[in-house]
Amino acid sequence: MTERLVPASAPAPVPVERLGFEMPPVFATPGEERAHRKERLAAVLRLLGRLGYEDGVGGHVSARDPEFEDCYWVNPFGWAFGAIGPDDLLLVDGEGRVRQGERRVNQLAFAVHAAVHRARPAVVAVVRTQAPYGRALAALGELLAPVTQEACAFYEDHALLDEFTGGGALGGGGGAGTGDAERIAGALGPYKALVLRNIGLLTVGDSVEAAAWWFIAAERAAQVQLIARAAGKAVLISHHSALATRERFGSDLAAWANCQPLLETAGAGPSTS
Repeated sequence: MTERLVPASAPAPVPVERLGFEMPPVFATPGEERAHRKERLAAVLRLLGRLGYEDGVGGHVSARDPEFEDCYWVNPFGWAFGAIGPDDLLLVDGEGRVRQGERRVNQLAFAVHAAVHRARPAVVAVVRTQAPYGRALAALGELLAPVTQEACAFYEDHALLDEFTGGGALGGGGGAGTGDAERIAGALGPYKALVLRNIGLLTVGDSVEAAAWWFIAAERAAQVQLIARAAGKAVLISHHSALATRERFGSDLAAWANCQPLLETAGAGPSTS
């Protein structure tokens, strides 16, 4: 007589409260938060370098110090992103004076970061560096269009500064001054990103990872937009759907979460140097 096999029961659902889910860390002291922020800032710089978002001495990422007022951590002038560790970062005040570190800072470029930080007290980090598709979009003087779900994160949450401000205040040579820095901060307004005509992209976030993710996401959205235009006429997502998508995927918390695996898979984790 053949024994009848009884199908096994499926495992019981795991209670939601037992499922792991990464959230931004909380720190007991400003010193702990500073150390973590510097480590993530250096990791983001190495990631941006691996992605090719670097051009000579151009490009900076800044992070607000959690304790010292009007002081920010930033990469030193002339150092390759991929070579930067936490101990290489400079602490620079809003006047562009180095408070901690042994290298020079590009004061004209840093003036933009300082102006944005002062205008937006809730912003922790500012990213302004070189990437090809964002620069191409800027050359056209256009905003990111809602042509993909990912691009909707920027829908009515980024702006265009429709004038050339000069490269000096943004990372290269030249001689743009304080007025340009204030104009850039004003053009950004309350948004997460800014397209600087004929220059490129600038993004901000309430964490280093969020600001970095928005820069990467904006660069990728610009790439898709330009490819779609070359292939034909892109179909825009409707206003209502774009807003709903932005509400779902456009928060700094979502950006922070998106950046975590990117940092890990790119090998841009904590420096061993």
